[in-house]
Amino acid sequence: MSVTRLTSLIRRSGRIAEPAPPAPALFPGAGIFGGSIQVRFINAGGCNDCAQEVSSAFGPVYDVERYGVRLVASPRHADVLLICGSVTRNMIEPLRRTVVATPTPRFVIAVGDCAITGGVFAAGYGVAGPVSDFVPVDLAVPGTPPEPADIVAALRRMTGR
Repeated sequence: MSVTRLTSLIRRSGRIAEPAPPAPALFPGAGIFGGSIQVRFINAGGCNDCAQEVSSAFGPVYDVERYGVRLVASPRHADVLLICGSVTRNMIEPLRRTVVATPTPRFVIAVGDCAITGGVFAAGYGVAGPVSDFVPVDLAVPGTPPEPADIVAALRRMTGR
């Protein structure tokens, strides 16, 4: 978002965040969460571009928390695992343990091309592969890195808000 657009938003409405777009279609099976989800973010490896975009999605401009999405520190409290980066050899077992520690029903969202296909790191010596090779992925957000608005849209599909 450009500075001029941000200033005009603040001048017009007194708010930094734009009004919410219409509610998206609910992801099949996500209705059990009742409109709010707890998210555990995992960076499995990569260049941190996607991690920065996820951070922006939870920041004041995109403010994904207004849709009922909250970050949690433990997988035991999470409903959704948000994973970015291609999985490195050292992250295979911790990633599997995290998925096992997350209570069911749970959803896994792969964020970015590295998490979906391995990306530019696919041929790296320390890279084991994309997330779907090690844990079942329910939803993918493509991009290198994806826009924060796309990440927010994917999380909104989990809450239906």
